[in-house]
Amino acid sequence: MYYLFLVASGGAVGALLRYSLGSITKSFFFYNFYSTLIINIVGSFFIGYLISIGYMKNISLEFVKYFLVIGLLGSFTTFSTFSYEVVDLLNSKKIYLSFLYIILSVLLSVSAAYIGIFVSKF
Repeated sequence: MYYLFLVASGGAVGALLRYSLGSITKSFFFYNFYSTLIINIVGSFFIGYLISIGYMKNISLEFVKYFLVIGLLGSFTTFSTFSYEVVDLLNSKKIYLSFLYIILSVLLSVSAAYIGIFVSKF
């Protein structure tokens, strides 16, 4: 029951952060997918960072895993929005842009997670 509470409360915080950052970034870009890309890169960085420091430092692994990674960052980042936006770009005949979005999302998000792990070692 304790883990359920950690995931649920982290998820609520992550959803609010995602909505807030998404609203802010959408005012700067023409396409909505840029905001999802930024959110997923930032979230990936923090997932890598938190997982790494959770193992290296004296932080409760349960709190890091259930509240921060699964709850907060799990609801902050989103694959469903990414999928919807790719399909929307494809349906709009923006083939090049949709493949660029896919490639950038995967490469930059995985790189951000790796950088998060690297940064946590300092």
